[in-house]
Order: sequence, then C-alpha cells, then structure tokens
Amino acid sequence: MHRLLLITLLLLPCQLSIVNCQLSIAQTRSQWRDSLETLSAQLRRTPADIDLRLRKAEANINLEQWDYALAEYGKILHVDEHNLAALYFRAYVHTQQQHYDLARVDYETLLGLVPRHFESRLGLAHVLQKMGRRTETTDQLNTLVELFPDSATAYAARAAYETEQQLYDVALYDWSEAISRQPLNADFVVSRADILIRQGRIGDARSELYAAIRRGIPRYALKEWLDRCK
Repeated sequence: MHRLLLITLLLLPCQLSIVNCQLSIAQTRSQWRDSLETLSAQLRRTPADIDLRLRKAEANINLEQWDYALAEYGKILHVDEHNLAALYFRAYVHTQQQHYDLARVDYETLLGLVPRHFESRLGLAHVLQKMGRRTETTDQLNTLVELFPDSATAYAARAAYETEQQLYDVALYDWSEAISRQPLNADFVVSRADILIRQGRIGDARSELYAAIRRGIPRYALKEWLDRCK
C-alpha cells in the first residue's frame, strides 16, 4: 500500500508550479493520439517551438511512448539545458523505464536549480529507494520534512518508507504528524492503525479508528481495519 505513500501516483504526469507545463490523463487514448498527430504536424512547421515539444512529449507519456517522450525532452534540453519541465518529466520517464541512475541525474540537476521543488525531491527519494540506497533515501526524506514542515505528504512519505523498513516506532510518530496536518485523511489513519495491529496493540488501533470516525472519516473507509480489531 505504501511505497513512499503511493509514490507512483504522486509522480504521475502532473502540474509543476515552477513551470508552464501541465500533463493530464483526462483524455482518452484516442484523443491523445489525435492530439499527437496534430502536434507532430505543427512541429514539422515550427521545429524550434519548445512549448510544442513539451506538449508532444505529454501526449507521448500519456500513450506510454516512453522512447519518443525521451527524444523530445532530449531535444529540448539540447537547446535549453536548464528547462525545468523537461528535466522533471524526463526523470519521470526514466523511472518508468527503470533507468534509475539516469532519473537520479535529472532529479539532482533540477534540485540543484530549485532545491525546494517538492515533487523532484520526493521523486529522487523514490529512485534512491529503488536503487537500494537506504541511507540516501532516508536523507532525502529527512530533507523533505525539514524543507516542508507543514506538509502532511512529506511526513507520510517518510512514514511509508519507515514502515516498509519495519521501523515501526518512528513510523508511528511520522504517521501521527501527517494525521495532525490532515486529520480526515483515511489512508494516513489506516496506515498508523496497521502498524499498531502488527505490534499486537489491538486496543490502541481500535481507539484510533473510532477517534477518526468521530473526526468525520466515514466508517466504511475504515471497515477493513475495524474488522481486524475484533
């Protein structure tokens, strides 16, 4: 469930606040193919248009045409080596292709330009985890929390990794911090309850789940874990 708080979902094509680039998965594959055809025709007329290349790469990503997307980002970065959108999304594509060493380079390059970019630091932590770099993964997650102390997601990402590493005591603390910032997030609540159940603290888990219901989380969202506390 965790995987750095469902990191693959967090790193789906998304909007970057630091760049004028937004990827969406709202269109159907047929619509993306139509968009790709239109963008390719426009690029043949104006091949130097970086915005068009970013939009074409967007279509390539949504069609899971990873190599074509990489080619577009490569062309952009050849002209503008500090293009933040191209760096970020190329790292995303490298991650999809399990080229973690290349993804790491792009994330680190972007963070060298914008150290407080949340998504890139989270992405780098994910890549380092995939590479088996435990200490470096922890360092990145610690830095994420230090840079964004008000972010529930930062605490939850660190808690998810600690849970996977079976560092349950520190994970409980971080899940609590995430819950304090987003008290109606059912995923955070059940993640903490799951650890308590693993530790045999059934009563504590039950108490937390009922407290979450009183805060306003629907009972059905917690049913599986309530059943485990019987």
